[in-house]
This record gives sequence, C-alpha cells and structure tokens, in this order.
Amino acid sequence: MKKTLLVFLFVCFSFWVQATELANMITTYQADRGALGRLYTNRLSDEYFERMQAFNQEYLDALQSYNYEAFSEDGKIDYVLFRNYLETQLAEIQLEKRDFDAIKNVVEFGSPLHAFVVDRRRAKQPNSQALAASWNQVANQIDTQLKTLPTTSKYNSWQKADLAASAVESLNRVVGEAYNFYYDYDPQFTWWMPEPWKRLDASMKAYAKALREHYTNSVKDDGSGIIGKPIGREALLNQLAFEMIAYTPEELIAEAEKQFAWCEKEMLKASNELGFGNDWKAALEMVKETYLPEGAWPEEVVRLGNEAIDIMEKNDWITVPELAKETWRTSMISAERQRVSPFFLGGEVIQISYPTSEMSHEEKMMSMRGNNPHFSRATVQHELIPGHHLQQFMNQRYMTHRRLFRTPFWTEGWALYWEFVLWDRDFPRDAKDKVGMLFWRMHRCARIIFSLNYHLGKMTPQECIDLLVNRVGHEYANAEAEVRRSFEGSYGPLYQIAYMIGALEFYSLRKEMVDSGKMDEKAFHDMIMQQNTMPVEILRAKVTGRPLYKNHKASWKFLN
Repeated sequence: MKKTLLVFLFVCFSFWVQATELANMITTYQADRGALGRLYTNRLSDEYFERMQAFNQEYLDALQSYNYEAFSEDGKIDYVLFRNYLETQLAEIQLEKRDFDAIKNVVEFGSPLHAFVVDRRRAKQPNSQALAASWNQVANQIDTQLKTLPTTSKYNSWQKADLAASAVESLNRVVGEAYNFYYDYDPQFTWWMPEPWKRLDASMKAYAKALREHYTNSVKDDGSGIIGKPIGREALLNQLAFEMIAYTPEELIAEAEKQFAWCEKEMLKASNELGFGNDWKAALEMVKETYLPEGAWPEEVVRLGNEAIDIMEKNDWITVPELAKETWRTSMISAERQRVSPFFLGGEVIQISYPTSEMSHEEKMMSMRGNNPHFSRATVQHELIPGHHLQQFMNQRYMTHRRLFRTPFWTEGWALYWEFVLWDRDFPRDAKDKVGMLFWRMHRCARIIFSLNYHLGKMTPQECIDLLVNRVGHEYANAEAEVRRSFEGSYGPLYQIAYMIGALEFYSLRKEMVDSGKMDEKAFHDMIMQQNTMPVEILRAKVTGRPLYKNHKASWKFLN
C-alpha cells in the first residue's frame, strides 16, 4: 500500500512539473480538431476547408493574445511549437484549397447531395419522393458531364486528374454513408431511394474513373509500377521551414553526397580488411551470405535487442526504465507487408522480416540476405532501445501534450544518431559489422538524394530503385520496397531525409554540449527523452538555455 501511494504521488508530481501554461490549450486543441474531423468527413469540399481554416485561425489568434514574456521557459517552448504548428496547418490548408479550387467544377452538381449529408447529421427526415427526383436530375447532370468530358481541356498532370476523381469519390462516399443511415429505418426512404441511389452511385463512379484518365503531358508510371506524387521545390521549401531546417533541398543533397563519400571511404577500409581490396561490393556480398537459417532469426533479434540494452546500462549512457525493458516484444511481418517494409519496424513491438512459405525462392533469398546479423546489429537498437521503443515509452510519460508536434527529424533522427555514437564508441566488433553499419549509413544518405530529387522532378521511381541497387548494394526487391514505401506509403515528403538530417542535428547538438564538456552525456540524453518530440532546433533552445523568441524561425546552421 505504501509503495502504491508513493508511485501515485510521484505520478502526480511529474504531471505538476510538466503542466506548462499552454499544456491544457494544446490538449484541448487536439480534442477539438478530432471532433471536427469526425463531423466534416468530406475533406475535398469547401465546407471542410473553410471550417478547418477558421478553426486553426481562431486558435492562432487566441495564442497570440497571450503575453509571451510572462511564460516560463517551457511555456515559451510550447508557444513557439504551437504557433509553428498552427501556421503550418493554415499554410497546408491554403495549398490544399488552392489545388481543390482548380478542379472543384467537377462537383458543381453536388449542392443537393451536400445538403442531404448536412441534414443527415441531425437526422432530419427527408421528403423521399422529392429527394428521388432530385437525385435523378443530379445523375442526368453527371452523365452529361461524362459525355462531354472528351471535348474539354485535359488536365496538365495526372495528379490534378487524380484529385478531380478523388473529389467525386469523396462526395460519393459521404452520400453513401448518409444513404445507409436512412435505408431500412425510414419506410418511405426505403421505398423511394434504392433505384435513384443505384443510378447515382454508378454515374459518380463512372465519372470519377473517366476523370482519373483525363490528363496529358505527364507520366504516371515510369515502368516501376510505383505511383507517387512529387510536390515540387516550393512545397519542399515550405515544409523544411516548418520543420525548422534552415537549408534548401539542393544544400541537403550536397550534404548527403558528402556523407556518402565518407561512407565509401570507410567501406573501402573494411573491404581491404576482409581481403577484397577496393571491391567493397564483393565484401558486401560476402556479409549478406552470413544470414541465419529459417526459424533461427527471431531469437537472434531478441539477443541483439538485449545486447543493445546491456551496452546502454553498462556505460551509463542513458536511463532505461525497468518497465521499458520488460514490455517490448516481437512479431513477424507478412509477405505482403514485406513488399513495403523488407526490414524491421520498431517500437514497443519490433516487427521482423524474414521469408514465408508463399514467397518465391528469389524473394526468400533476398529477405534472408538483406536481414543478416551484421546488417541488423545496429538497426535492432534503432528500433528498440535506445531508439523507437524508448522514445515511445518516454513520450507517453513526459510532456505528453507535445506529441502533437511529432516530427520524423526527432523520431528517426534520434534513432540514427545512436548509430553515429556507437560507431564512434567502437561498437563494430569486426570488419563485417563495419560493412553492415556502413551499408545502412549509405542507405540513409541515398534516401536524401533520391527522395529530394524525386520531389524536385529530377528522378523517377525506377531511377531511385537503380540508385539503391547500384550505389548502396541493395537487393533489387528490397530496393523496390524501400522506394514504394517512400512514395506510396503514408510517409510525408520529408520523412526519408529525416533520418540522416535529424541525426546530424542531434550529433551537432552533442558536440555543442557533451563534447565541449558543458553537459554530462547521460544528462544530455535523459533531457532529450523527457522533452517529448519537436523540431530539434527548438529542442536546442531547451538543452543550451538559449533564449527562444516569440516569432522564431529556422536559422540553425547545424551542418557547419
């Protein structure tokens, strides 16, 4: 009983010291945004854009009405984080609204359908006979637009054509949901509406299908089968500014090439040590052949995870809570998911890739060779402790309101930063371990090169695959999966650059504070884990004690 009381008091104290002036406002914003998102479900409509723009502007106005100078240090950090977040939301809504405005004429027929959806929210009983006639007229209008579509100007990109089709499909989806609300529960609706809905649904689907192919002057598939959406230089610059990265895409690509050159130099050393001279790709092939037999790999992954924890605790580099050590576990990735994630996925559950019975022989060998012990020794700790599992564990317990400001530059940057630190601390046991670590480091460099060049319109998905195969030494299927994950998954355009760039931010901050003797290494790492996720430039203000100004913008030249 006494121990339970002490734990309760500790939790209460921890919450009190973390309850910054804006914590409640940020938490309330998340709840409000979630409520609005569940109500306004057609995200390609004027209604949605106008409501979300007004909502975010209201919060920004309220935030800016506060006396910034009266806030505590953590309150000022929350202010800058929240202000930057809201400005980001408003800018993205504006860009999305601009794109929508360019194609919204395709849903001009939708006014009576939108009115039906709005009435359904409060269960207003429809005049079903009049509604049936209205839907019949709308279907006629759609059929006319479909018939005349070949005579209209084509969109100048497949992305714009896809957005037009998506607008029709989004409207169709919310109308269908509202239809199902009344069907079978309202006798008159059930008698009048099935046939009009069947026709309307078919017309909208046919129109959307035709719109999706109504474009010219752009290539949708370069032969790789990977369909992404490059965002262009302007959008990249905007996103970099919001992530507090004070560099252009071109400068980041140049840095990646510089880092890649360092990796190649070190790879040649390891290759010579292994007896392959300057043919480092031959050394890489030898290391790939060290894979474990089927069935034996998951147990080795657990051993590697425990090894990483032991190293952290033996050297007292970071606090590892007992419960964090106790609660991580394993799962296997399906063959289908391995088409996108051919290696590990991490967190509280480390998800493991290895062959399954339905894979072809070639797929099995690529999976085993790509997940060999020397490749994986550094990446298991990346996924577990001190990487993603420890991050998530601490994020759920410290400054929890800041999870709104999650950024891959903090999440992935921190995990890769530890690979840098472990390399410096002679973590590789031999040249094979060095080859494995350098393979992944080269991969992170390549991610910057191919993803930014892709979004700048300078590389195609197939060229990205070829870069990973030819310059990094990936198995083809694994390279294809990495590129598919980059451009067809749920990741943002900057996600793949965040590993190396975020790691370089943390590494620069380490030099500034730990290597200079200003801060103890363990205290440095523990402070980062207790601040929760945010752009590393803002975190730097907390770690260094530098003043943070109300209208702070990206300015840190950490690559210098």
